[in-house]
Amino acid sequence: MKLLPDNIRVLYFASLEPYVQIITVKDSKRRQSLCSSEGSEAEEPEYQEEAEDLLPVLSDHSQLLDDNHLESLAAHMPARTKGYPWQLVYSTAVHGTSLKTLYRNMAAFDNPVLLVIKDMHNKVFGAFSSDPFRVSDCCYGTGETFLYSFSPDFKVYRWSGENYYFVRGHLGSLQIGGGGGCFGLWLDGDLYHGSSYSCPTFHNAPLSTHQDFLVQDLEVWTIQN
Repeated sequence: MKLLPDNIRVLYFASLEPYVQIITVKDSKRRQSLCSSEGSEAEEPEYQEEAEDLLPVLSDHSQLLDDNHLESLAAHMPARTKGYPWQLVYSTAVHGTSLKTLYRNMAAFDNPVLLVIKDMHNKVFGAFSSDPFRVSDCCYGTGETFLYSFSPDFKVYRWSGENYYFVRGHLGSLQIGGGGGCFGLWLDGDLYHGSSYSCPTFHNAPLSTHQDFLVQDLEVWTIQN
């Protein structure tokens, strides 16, 4: 008796003449699919992967960030910040409008921070800093620092490598990104007037629809890792 390959089937009809049918892999899979569904409802998979929860745990309710904001930002944070809670360390709604108070509230921290701004045109934007904000005679921070904007779509502007003007804190202003006399993000000592221009550090577009803006609300979160 001669053995035939698995994909060859011999059929005998009334004439007793053999008829050879070649079953392709595609046909075989299709038939298996049909057989598995005949006479019964499609069964649900035994294991179903759950969607990964990208939302960070916040110590307080944010008045500026909704779930969509949080998910977008968390996905672009450095790996070393993943899975750690965010603590609100400064809010204009709670602490008033003072850059000195912001510095004072951050003096005890040595963690990355997220700055969130909502301007008078209801545009949300800000910066992630690898280092907490403080007064310094020179610039500080690392290439993890970036600018972002939700005006109107979410965009992240990462370090271009062109200079190291990440963050610089004065008593009268906070500067993020720079070069050529322009700052990617600038705030005054009252945290009321601000500006955002394209700068060499991040090659960013202006973060708001207006390069010079007024602050409606502001929050600073630290990532507790």
